[in-house]
Amino acid sequence: MSHRVFLSLGSNVGDSRAFLATAVAGLGRAGSVVQVSSLYETDPWGGVEQDPFLNLVVELDTELEPLELLACCQQLEAEAERVRTIRWGPRTLDVDVLLYDQLTLDLPELTIPHPRMEERAFVTVPLAEVAPELAEAHWTTRAGAEVRLLGRL
Repeated sequence: MSHRVFLSLGSNVGDSRAFLATAVAGLGRAGSVVQVSSLYETDPWGGVEQDPFLNLVVELDTELEPLELLACCQQLEAEAERVRTIRWGPRTLDVDVLLYDQLTLDLPELTIPHPRMEERAFVTVPLAEVAPELAEAHWTTRAGAEVRLLGRL
């Protein structure tokens, strides 16, 4: 059975465009990439001093179950040599599962919908671009941070 999934991808270390492009291509291992949002530059979130991020959202059709999809996302991060030293710190690649059909899931390793996505303009703006029917009116006011459109990846 195919599942409609939305993923958020971000990078602010090294060649961020290359990391994101490689990750989008690598998502082909998990299913079919339906669409990719524009690329956005956003200020860092979480209070850690660091460079701005490049962010986008991908819509994916997948046969994978949620934890299998998470493992694929973590594999893509590992291939980008992601190092987890500081929470919300700089990273070569971050891939988050935002939505998985209409599923609600609360496990120690994975929460769907993503618990903080509505607070993050770097998620809500590109998500509203690729799936306007999912956008909620309060997202833009609640998310608040500056998001700069850069164009296509």
